[in-house]
Amino acid sequence: MNYRLIALDVDGTLLNDNHELTERTIRTLRLAHEAGLRIVLCTGRGPANAIPVFEELGLEGVLITHNGASTVQTPGAQVLHQFSFQMQELAPLVAYCRENGVHFDVNTPLDLYLEKAEAAAAAMYEQFLIVTKQVDDVLAMEEGIVKFTMFGDGDQMDRVEAAFGREFQLPETFHAIRSGVEFVDVMVVSASKGNALKHLADSWGIRREEIIAIGNYFNDVDMLRFAGLGIAMDNSPDGVKEAADEVTLSNNEDGVHAALMKHVLEPLGIGLGG
Repeated sequence: MNYRLIALDVDGTLLNDNHELTERTIRTLRLAHEAGLRIVLCTGRGPANAIPVFEELGLEGVLITHNGASTVQTPGAQVLHQFSFQMQELAPLVAYCRENGVHFDVNTPLDLYLEKAEAAAAAMYEQFLIVTKQVDDVLAMEEGIVKFTMFGDGDQMDRVEAAFGREFQLPETFHAIRSGVEFVDVMVVSASKGNALKHLADSWGIRREEIIAIGNYFNDVDMLRFAGLGIAMDNSPDGVKEAADEVTLSNNEDGVHAALMKHVLEPLGIGLGG
């Protein structure tokens, strides 16, 4: 198969556990780009801390951000497409978080807002290079929101997931997804990496059979299933591996490099050299 588009998750996939890009992975992706393939980062991150990863790869183009809720064009950060909602629609969820001490933030296509940040949350934002904006009451915001995120340790996020439909009810037009051990995201039902990737591929005239998608967590599953070849990282949970067509090495073993060498560069007769 002659692939034309590579869709890549960022954290736990493209980056190792130190949140770093390795030189080998950078070289592999640049060779794939030079061979004519489109590279699209598909991430739960917002543009502000996803675009620097793209720039470190030496690339510019399109990124699918906020788990598919916002698609942006670089250089700069021009919003091409978004799935947005009004914050008042999630008032019961906000009340639950406030009453139970669950940290949360709300995201517009380009910015992240919060009411307060405890030490653990502040450290998380710093680790992911996120610049936050503060508001007194997120429910008073009138801007279109694309993602509502809850953050805490794994046990707390397990309790949050268990509370859906029991302690509060989401409108039918919303869905929640576990985007990491410490994160639960709420977005409109139509917002997902898979839907955003389909929309983008259609606009470029690229068939799903011509797409490779690589990811490591449950927010990547619909993207892996949509692509002609869906590849899970070895550090993925079992449910993600079962949804994929193939499993590559872990993010600490340059799994993206290994997968693209096997399915893209070697079939084209391209090696890294050196």
